[in-house]
Amino acid sequence: METVAKIVAAHRSGKTTPEQTIARTFERIRAYDDPALFISLAGEKQALAQARKLTKAKGRKLPLWGVPVAVKDNIDVEGLPTTAACPAYSYMPKRDATVVAKLRAAGAIVIGKTNLDQFATGLVGVRSPYGVPRNPHDAAVIPGGSSSGSAVAVAAGIVPLSLGTDTAGSGRVPAGLNNLVGIKPSLGLISAAGVVPACRSLDCVSIFALTVEDAWSALGVMSGEDPLDAYSRKFELGKPSSPRKRRIGVPREMERHFFGDKRSEKAFTDSIRLAKKSGAQIVTLDFSHLLEAARLLYEGPWVAERTAAVGDFIDRNPDKIFPVTKQIVDTGKSKNAVDAFRAFYRMQEIRALTRKTFAEADFLMVPTVPAVYTVAQLQADPVQLNSNLGTYTNFVNLLDLAGIAVPSVLADNGYPYGVTFLAPAGSDAKLAGFARGFHKHANLPLGASAAK
Repeated sequence: METVAKIVAAHRSGKTTPEQTIARTFERIRAYDDPALFISLAGEKQALAQARKLTKAKGRKLPLWGVPVAVKDNIDVEGLPTTAACPAYSYMPKRDATVVAKLRAAGAIVIGKTNLDQFATGLVGVRSPYGVPRNPHDAAVIPGGSSSGSAVAVAAGIVPLSLGTDTAGSGRVPAGLNNLVGIKPSLGLISAAGVVPACRSLDCVSIFALTVEDAWSALGVMSGEDPLDAYSRKFELGKPSSPRKRRIGVPREMERHFFGDKRSEKAFTDSIRLAKKSGAQIVTLDFSHLLEAARLLYEGPWVAERTAAVGDFIDRNPDKIFPVTKQIVDTGKSKNAVDAFRAFYRMQEIRALTRKTFAEADFLMVPTVPAVYTVAQLQADPVQLNSNLGTYTNFVNLLDLAGIAVPSVLADNGYPYGVTFLAPAGSDAKLAGFARGFHKHANLPLGASAAK
């Protein structure tokens, strides 16, 4: 399994060329043979021509020299349509999203646009008219969403790096289900200009990779204030570093919800042991306010942001929308301003409680996915099981936290299991530093391969 670091090193040493790397990528797409993975692909000849232009003189110093990248199809890529997994919504962007432009400037080559839960509404990866991307670990299991195709493309070894988005967990749940690293950066650290909005005040671009180092290399390239994004913020990114001793906060027993999935429950306990081995001090904390915030995301007014984003389009095209997507977006119409302000006041109180939580722990550690579901299970119960998946992800952007999902152990059935580390906004480098050491202690295969 090729990482970003290995690919760039091979290009710099002359062992291989960017053109050869891109050619292999298209061969892998054909070999994987999943029509639900990409919604659109770049022209192979065009991508090879871009690779040839990255000559040794120009490309040698580029951090992502010749690295193939996949992009979730709610992020604009010039020359490829943006559909948000809704054919009727499709448009041809006039330019790249800011993050895509930065990746290209760093030497990356966009291979194609990946499938997703329609309008990024869902954590499951099964809500798309383009089909369900095949989970490379187990075809019966959901790929996770909404950034389903982006995660699968990395786990399957097609590309070493991909972009997703994350509003309620879409950049973390697919990482957990595909044995990947998933960075959900601080809100505003990466520009969202050129991204189809879901909940505009909570949206961020996320990164999938095989290692923390690879994900961080992309974050370093893409971060920075952007005048095109009113939600962009200035952060001093710094470099990943973490003292060996860290206080890691975990939920109390009563707040560890696995919805009957005993293998996931045991895997989380095993992950706590791994954190101890990696040098952390485990602190058991009250998570009740965090779980309350998670519930408020869809019970409160924030669902109305989805209505504000795409509600008018859905009203004009009701027969073009996935029924469950329409059901969720339509619920925003019932929200009123009085209820919204009450929810805002309560959320501010929860933020104050969360600051006290981080006085007791440097990072929080939660299950990335509390339970693993099959495609058949999701089709039978699409709303409740999706809600279950967001138990430990929904509150993160609401509380202005940064997060990184990392593989941790193999469950008893051999399926990969991961945890997510959380910290206040601006802590991205510290999170990555600790997560890097934790991932190395885990010593798991990369993605869906046997390689370590």
